Amino acid sequence: MDDKKMVNVIIDDKHIQVPAGTTIHTAAKEVGINIPTLCYLNLKDFGCVNKVASCRVCVVEVEGKGNLAPACSTPVFEGMKVCTNSIRVLNSRKTVLELMLSDHPKDCLTCQKSGECELQDLAISFGIREIKYKGKESTYRKDATKSIIRDRDKCIMCRRCETMCNEVQTVGVLSAIDRGFNAVVSTALEMDLKDSVCTFCGQCVAVCPTGALVERDATWDVLAALANPKKTVIVQTAPAVRTALGEEFGYPAGTGVTGKLAAALRKLGFNKVFDTDFAADLTIMEEASELLDRLTRYKAGDKTVKLPLLTSCCPAWVNFFEHNFPDLLDIPSSAKSPMQMFSAVAKNIYTKELGIDRKDLVVVSVMPCLAKKYEADREEFSKDGNYDTDIVITTRELARLIKYANINFHSLEDEDFDKPLGESTGAGVIFGRTGGVIEAALRTAADWYTGESLEKIDYKEVRGLEGVRSADVKVGDLDLKIGIAHGLGEARKLLNEIRAGKSQYHAIEIMACKGGCIGGGGQPYHHGDTEILKKRISVINSEDTSKTLRKSHENPYIKRLYEAYFDKPMSHNAHELLHTRYFEKNKI
Repeated sequence: MDDKKMVNVIIDDKHIQVPAGTTIHTAAKEVGINIPTLCYLNLKDFGCVNKVASCRVCVVEVEGKGNLAPACSTPVFEGMKVCTNSIRVLNSRKTVLELMLSDHPKDCLTCQKSGECELQDLAISFGIREIKYKGKESTYRKDATKSIIRDRDKCIMCRRCETMCNEVQTVGVLSAIDRGFNAVVSTALEMDLKDSVCTFCGQCVAVCPTGALVERDATWDVLAALANPKKTVIVQTAPAVRTALGEEFGYPAGTGVTGKLAAALRKLGFNKVFDTDFAADLTIMEEASELLDRLTRYKAGDKTVKLPLLTSCCPAWVNFFEHNFPDLLDIPSSAKSPMQMFSAVAKNIYTKELGIDRKDLVVVSVMPCLAKKYEADREEFSKDGNYDTDIVITTRELARLIKYANINFHSLEDEDFDKPLGESTGAGVIFGRTGGVIEAALRTAADWYTGESLEKIDYKEVRGLEGVRSADVKVGDLDLKIGIAHGLGEARKLLNEIRAGKSQYHAIEIMACKGGCIGGGGQPYHHGDTEILKKRISVINSEDTSKTLRKSHENPYIKRLYEAYFDKPMSHNAHELLHTRYFEKNKI
């Protein structure tokens, strides 16, 4: 069918002209008619659409058709007449919902998704007050990791997570198993997520309409630490958190709340409130040095140099290449992520300045990402059993903490982060969006390579929301080819090129989530809406341009840190504390 051909359709007596092939659901939306659904999810900007038509909540009447049609997967045709609100349609939807609820746990009061559950919302909108259908209920064992909890009793077989995991992220952990009453979305051989190739990116959690997939909540761990008088509790917060936290309190997407964020964390009782942007500047000192070192040796004819250099800030991405590309483990930068650099400095240097043992310092990290919970639990980021990062909570969990504490977020006056670990440049801020890490690295690498303080620091050629982007960047006499990918499916394309020896890039930035950290699995739910992601990116860019200093190597506190402890980037001391190594992961 020619998608460019326009057809005339009537939906609830409203006339509309849409391209042939458009679904009834999409066409209805064009005229302001909302058709409820649980399985449908438009991830077109992510590269796919989940339209398995499994929930049957979106059924409508089509004139001339005997059966009700699922609006999400039924294409329109010339002259089609659709009714979305007949008694037959409403009864069918209500019956479907009642059947779903009959095989669904009744723990809504304690479910983590309560208030965010789409099944709950539909039950409320249909006025369902009793479960008419009684019978056997599905029971599965729970699977709890440091990052994600799977409660398959709450799975409604919408298969959104399967689409996200397989088609967008190309990780391939989740799929439908069994048939009939026993059908559920699970892992191969029903193995635990920790034993699978799961990267813990959390994108499955972000699209799940119920409590079947949620993050492991650590809010009460934070409160317990704050209540312990023997502990000094500090907090760091990632750049992407400030772009979305306001959404949890009714602010429109694109509202920056950096000052209120710092104020709220201080009111919660943290001894010091720091900014992960400081550590992002620190990361650039090491990563930009590593890039220049490889480029310089490559230019001099060293055939052993591994290019392209891959950024290493995203733990889901690190997990992805450890599982799937173990032959390329020597290509990524060995620099730790900003979160882990901050925690390493806090536990090994800041504690000395405070005069306390590292075991008496609790480092809490507020992150937009579920994989950060996994990253904090990696054994190499610990010393004598004491982890560098003690607790990780997401943006959503922080919002819950603020609400627990009865803090009026709207009335908070803006406050600053504490120094020295709270001082940052614009380069640290842009780590929160796709293209930001490599742009920050270019700002510093260009100055160091040319020996000048260059005025051109906005590398707009690396910005954008295309899944894979290429940019040609001139740095002195170097013509650099830069690659950027966000989303693990897009990353796989670039890694396959490297493996095949076809990559022309000198450096590649990869982030596991669409949009970068601003679209992380721990952020307020955006349901694949790229307009929300664009607005969050605008917060990042605005904060960057408002900074007096916009290059990581100009951060005065970073300079002092090197003078006092590291001497210079890539030094022995810097490698000991700020760098890591990667491991081949065994697949079951």
